[in-house]
Amino acid sequence: MSTTTTTPTRTRRPLPQLMTLTDTAAERLTRLYEKGEQGKLLRISVKTKGCSGLSYDMSWTDEPAPSDEIVTDKGLTVLVDRKASLFLIGTVMDYETKALTSGFTFTNPNEKGRCGCGESFHV
Repeated sequence: MSTTTTTPTRTRRPLPQLMTLTDTAAERLTRLYEKGEQGKLLRISVKTKGCSGLSYDMSWTDEPAPSDEIVTDKGLTVLVDRKASLFLIGTVMDYETKALTSGFTFTNPNEKGRCGCGESFHV
């Protein structure tokens, strides 16, 4: 007598998108791409800096590097340095305007804490 045992196939849950943009961030980035940074791409990376150890870094580049992850959201392209991708999975990029400051902000589900001044984070 012969018996066969089958192992149920595990369904893998889909990975979250590497990064998404809010409507406000997309509008601001569109204006930047159309004006002063026309023909360039925004690259987001993570640098060692600050009290908590890591800091977001943004720079403009003419073309993707071989080590860049290309993120497309809301019709816009943003580059993410591959070394930073594990730190940024699921991050939402926003643009905020406050009384004295304005700029891009990041809501990162991987952050475990931030320093007191908010300049750096750790995972």
